[in-house]
Amino acid sequence: QLHFVESGGGLVQPGGSLRLSCAPSGFTLDNYVIGWFRQAPGKEREGVSCVSNGNGRRRYEYYDDSVKGRFTISRDNTKNAVYLQMNSLKPEDTGVYYCAAIGSYYCSSSYGKSPPPGVAFGSWGQGTQVNVSS
Repeated sequence: QLHFVESGGGLVQPGGSLRLSCAPSGFTLDNYVIGWFRQAPGKEREGVSCVSNGNGRRRYEYYDDSVKGRFTISRDNTKNAVYLQMNSLKPEDTGVYYCAAIGSYYCSSSYGKSPPPGVAFGSWGQGTQVNVSS
């Protein structure tokens, strides 16, 4: 079953930066489309960003409007990892961040919006906590 391990969270002041990492547990992620999700206290989990596997075509990236211009998703298949660089963090970015494999359609220009958590494959990891507070 697909399972990922997230890391890199922490406490940061508003305007600060964090870099989250997502690593698969026991498999390679070359062929998988990966999404980042977050769950704020008292709210439902939501899609934040995603990156296609880029196999045979240009890699596609998507960002929710709430993070566009501040977050950057990247993947390094040689290191078997996906990253989420988060800059200019705001208190509303606080939450637990998760990564997951998703269907390719949900990270494409045809879909064109945040991937819903319900399309994630496998089980959710423990996530990594991000706290943005002064």
